[in-house]
Amino acid sequence: MNSAIIAVGTELLFGQTVNTNASYLSMKLNQMGFNVMYHYVVGDNPDRLRDTLERAFALCELVILTGGLGPTQDDLTKELVSEYMGAELEIDERVMAELREFFDARGRVMTENNIKQAYLPKGCIPLYNRTGTAPGFVLTRDGKTAICFPGPPHEMKWLFENGARQYLESLSSKSMYYKVVRTIGIGESDLETALLPLIDEQTDPTIATYAKEGECTLRVASQRDTPEEAKEAVEEMLSKIDEIVGRYIYSYDDEELNEVVVKLLADKGLKVASCESATAGMFSSYLADVPGASSVLGGSLVTYSDESKTALAGVDKSVIEDKGVVSPEVALQMAEGARRVCESDIGISVTAYAGPDIPEGYAPGEGYVGYSYGEISGTIHLRGMRNDRFRNRNFYKMTMLRIVYELASKGEVTFR
Repeated sequence: MNSAIIAVGTELLFGQTVNTNASYLSMKLNQMGFNVMYHYVVGDNPDRLRDTLERAFALCELVILTGGLGPTQDDLTKELVSEYMGAELEIDERVMAELREFFDARGRVMTENNIKQAYLPKGCIPLYNRTGTAPGFVLTRDGKTAICFPGPPHEMKWLFENGARQYLESLSSKSMYYKVVRTIGIGESDLETALLPLIDEQTDPTIATYAKEGECTLRVASQRDTPEEAKEAVEEMLSKIDEIVGRYIYSYDDEELNEVVVKLLADKGLKVASCESATAGMFSSYLADVPGASSVLGGSLVTYSDESKTALAGVDKSVIEDKGVVSPEVALQMAEGARRVCESDIGISVTAYAGPDIPEGYAPGEGYVGYSYGEISGTIHLRGMRNDRFRNRNFYKMTMLRIVYELASKGEVTFR
């Protein structure tokens, strides 16, 4: 069944509120076997909302709307959907009773406009709201279905799981299963080229590649009669993908690289320490975002100045003067210093010119990552993402993570 999502609210168009409802609903609908064909965002304007409804229903059998169910005059979703579906509004006594209970429990007087929320379309399936005052509803006519949710994400999600899900499952004749595979060390174009023999022949499962900052992801999805059939088809395709690009895959479960690295280090009983110049602690902070990082993060030295590199990491001052602060020699001494000072198994470092001011003789974002692990040590020459300070610093952070991942998982660095 083809479906569309309409998010209602002028605040979404102004950029004051991020439309997280659409991504949540798309994920859930796809998992249940619905084809999400369109996303719409429309302001609190009756004419434009009416036009959007007509456009969506001309193309899809199922339209889900979020927002515009509140008590104020600009909350128009319920009225316009009811009008479109030819249903009159009538008081729902349960909603009215729950509204009175809500205000009485808080010692507040229920204003007249709140009664507006107690009206629901005649013949609808009410979705009673335990997390707010606005109910949702399901309304059908001539093979078309509208499902309306309140706009606040926590209310929408609760009503989806505790009201709409069961109804939607009764509509879907297919089951969707998919896996998101994370790769690092290969660009999107190279990844697609390597997998073209599979992509060119795909019908079901389908393979889609997506570029992210510093990495690429693959989405492998199947829609079959049963969940078991869909899962089996995806797993079979994943085994073929693994044969071609397995060396670049670090997760088959849509995990972030910092999560994978922390788990890997913990499983191996290893600790990592960083000495960071251009990133100023971004690497260690990113690791610390993961619960349990305290067992694997030996420490972090933020050595932004030349003096701190010498004082904290023990970098030879003469090497800085002779080779330059952004050099492979300094990067290696920083990594070795972090490992020694923090008594860790792996030392990782970065020294770079993140921009926008780059000294003469250096490329934008140029720098070095150093690493030290047992008898293995070395440096990686980096050229950042043009003259973009934010992207350069994130690129350095992700490179450091990748090198730690390779050292811990393979005992070598294959970075290119």
